[in-house]
Amino acid sequence: MKILYMGTPDFAVKPLKALIENKYDVCGVVTQPDKPVGRKAILTPPPVKIEAENAGIKVYQPQTLKNGEGIEILKETNPDVVIVVAYGKILPKDFLEFSKYGCINIHGSILPKYRGAAPIQRCVLDGEEYAGVTAMQMDVGLDTGDMLLVEKTRIGENETSGELFDRLADMGAQLLIKTLDKLQKDELKPEKQNDEESTYASMLDKSMSPVDWNNSAQQVHNQIRGLDPWPVALTVYNGKTLKLFRSYLTDSLGSGEAGTVKAVKEGLAVFCGDGKPVIITEVQYEGKKRMKAADFLRGNPIPDGYSLLKDC
Repeated sequence: MKILYMGTPDFAVKPLKALIENKYDVCGVVTQPDKPVGRKAILTPPPVKIEAENAGIKVYQPQTLKNGEGIEILKETNPDVVIVVAYGKILPKDFLEFSKYGCINIHGSILPKYRGAAPIQRCVLDGEEYAGVTAMQMDVGLDTGDMLLVEKTRIGENETSGELFDRLADMGAQLLIKTLDKLQKDELKPEKQNDEESTYASMLDKSMSPVDWNNSAQQVHNQIRGLDPWPVALTVYNGKTLKLFRSYLTDSLGSGEAGTVKAVKEGLAVFCGDGKPVIITEVQYEGKKRMKAADFLRGNPIPDGYSLLKDC
């Protein structure tokens, strides 16, 4: 079975590796063009391109799949199926229908919930109990195609988006191999999505970073978990940004007024709008490196009872 693989970020690397390790015939890889990265705007290839070139697979980086460019790639590679994992662009109808088995997508959510660009982060931000990956037969809609296989996993109560991202990438790789095996045996049973149960996972942006300490402790904890590794939750202390990376919840400190702080062994307790505290364990103060919150407090002691709402 000849496979054309389409993907761009880190999440798409492990499924590609799985195809290579399982001796599938990957006849080409389509990924986004190289992009400038960092303050020096260094032109940087997508992670999938690096993996493909290391494996000796031809890489295509079209600016668009429209105007026949995508079809030309399909004609050149002539795949039996196209596998799409976080490619980053909408595929035209003629592209979707060109190959024998069409296009199969590995999506980072339990569809029909969290269609869209940021399903993993939104799942954590919303405090969901479960996450998962779905193998889907693609159609012209945004993550609306028939579901082929689904795998679920329980989200850890302190698990960050980055940690869940890595776990779901592994699950997606395993699900892809399972899907292809069943495809070749004609054992897949497509299932229509229930559009009434669908939700949309829009992209994140930096405006989501500031923490409102008037929210509940659970909401703040989910914000900290969900925005790690990007764009990262933050608050302001002494006029400087304090990024918040890790946290957990506890019932052992009683209650307090929203925004007030208390130093604890593990770091910094901040009480929230429901009177409950969230314990911050890893931070990064403006101009400094990321560190344990307890280490930050040794160099920047915050008096118990201080209100972070004064700085917001």
